[in-house]
Amino acid sequence: MNSASDRAKAHRQQYMAMDPGERSTFDTWRQAITEYVGIGLTDSQKETRRLQTEFKRDVEDCKKCEKWRNELLVSSPLVRFMADNLKKTGFKADHTNMPCMKCDEMRSGGFSSDGVIQLCYNRLMGKYHLETTMAHEMVHAYDDANFNIDWYNLEHHACTEIRAASLSGDCTWFQELLRGNLGFLKHHQVCVKRRAVLSVLANPSCKSQKHAEAAVNKVFKSCFNDTRPFDEIY
Repeated sequence: MNSASDRAKAHRQQYMAMDPGERSTFDTWRQAITEYVGIGLTDSQKETRRLQTEFKRDVEDCKKCEKWRNELLVSSPLVRFMADNLKKTGFKADHTNMPCMKCDEMRSGGFSSDGVIQLCYNRLMGKYHLETTMAHEMVHAYDDANFNIDWYNLEHHACTEIRAASLSGDCTWFQELLRGNLGFLKHHQVCVKRRAVLSVLANPSCKSQKHAEAAVNKVFKSCFNDTRPFDEIY
């Protein structure tokens, strides 16, 4: 009995020999295995399974982001320092304007001109990454509140990106190591410039890589040396 049809016949006979309770248990087990591994599902069932799995992962990732965010607002010296300084400007730096959301772009966070700090739960690599992301966007919020930024002016945008990359911890040696960027000679400045250029490139007013680089280079020295509200680079 080696053919597939013979084996199927034997399995059918074994199945029919079970009492109703055994068949019910077997059917439940088989359905669970089928849904888990995806074998034997129709294309429609596979798509439904994919969407259910994606939704479950989104819910879990969003809850984790919210949990970490709330903890960092209480326990992180960096985040608390920025929150205290933002409150002096009238910016409400708490969970109510820092939503965890799903982002299509390759970014871990964002700051919108209506005063909302976006945290991308589907792009986070860990709690420390969220901490630097929050600090980065809080620097943008601080600059927007204090310096009347025109976000379509590339030099304005470059300046706040330089400050955010430099002051948030986004360009520490460890962070650069995780990105696969190894360097020892002025690695912090190199990282800040590179990340500022990448951000400015996404500005609708930016025409090219050279355009972004020119804006960053023009304001780099003054903006890099401006560490407000810190006394020095974090």
